[in-house]
Amino acid sequence: MIVTIDGPAGAGKSTIARALAQRLGFRFLDTGAMYRAVAWAARQQQLDWSQPEALIDLAQGLDLCITERAVTVNGIDVTQDIRSNEITGVTHYAANNPGVRHILVAQQRQLADGDNIVTEGRDQGTVVFPHAECKIYLTATPEERARRRAQELTERGQPTAVEEVLRKQNERDRRDASREVGPLVAADDAVEVETDGLSPMEVLDRLEALVRERMRP
Repeated sequence: MIVTIDGPAGAGKSTIARALAQRLGFRFLDTGAMYRAVAWAARQQQLDWSQPEALIDLAQGLDLCITERAVTVNGIDVTQDIRSNEITGVTHYAANNPGVRHILVAQQRQLADGDNIVTEGRDQGTVVFPHAECKIYLTATPEERARRRAQELTERGQPTAVEEVLRKQNERDRRDASREVGPLVAADDAVEVETDGLSPMEVLDRLEALVRERMRP
């Protein structure tokens, strides 16, 4: 069974998807980490962002490993590095590149083949797994998402004002919604869950109930 969780930045997709997978005994696939890893590798090689073909060639040759606990690129553990503000600011070059998306979508489908999986991202229910048995669109108001992201950055030792996070988040939302390939949009058959005012446990309980309903024969 495939469970997709899509939604905008700061909606809590990664945390909830990981916890949901643990509850269900499913594998967890963090697709956002894949795009971040490509951006990290490009940054390391000082790639020119104005050369999209070079980014495609780079993505094609990467030894990218995504597990429940770690992300490695060519054998280097980048689990923490890809979450920095610097990488967050340039990940859109990978995410908005049709060639890179084509490569990573194929990898995502291969990783999920024949397995029970919870996968999260921007286009999981619309592009990557259009026939997924359970699709969820997780969201929250922009202000709530920015507050959560600022708190997360502070906990990682990268204190950032909520206003700055909100400004960058709005730019990212605009890019995600307007890109030509895999734009951020809820699948027609997705269940939308707004998380404002809900604790992580309440969100998790609600999503688990949705999935288990789909699992009934």
